[in-house]
Amino acid sequence: MTKADIVGIIATRSGLTKQETETVVDGFIQTIIESLKSGERIEIRGFGTFNVRKKNKRIAHNPRTGEKVLIKEKYVPTFKISKEFKAVVSDKLKKGLKP
Repeated sequence: MTKADIVGIIATRSGLTKQETETVVDGFIQTIIESLKSGERIEIRGFGTFNVRKKNKRIAHNPRTGEKVLIKEKYVPTFKISKEFKAVVSDKLKKGLKP
């Protein structure tokens, strides 16, 4: 499913135009990005939690040359699915819905 598919479904269900819906979806995504950039945690009950996790610097190996490579410290966005969301998807798949 693409963003355009999501916009189409929401527009149909809400009665908004696709353009209005796309503006809302873009605003939602941008709000999450901006919040994570400022280090905030975002919790959407029944859906999941967005967070930023620090990855320490480390030494890795280039698999082709075997050379050691230093990977710098970085921050990565993470998402943890809520128990409710996980249970609903699992139950639906158990009942025969093909992924």
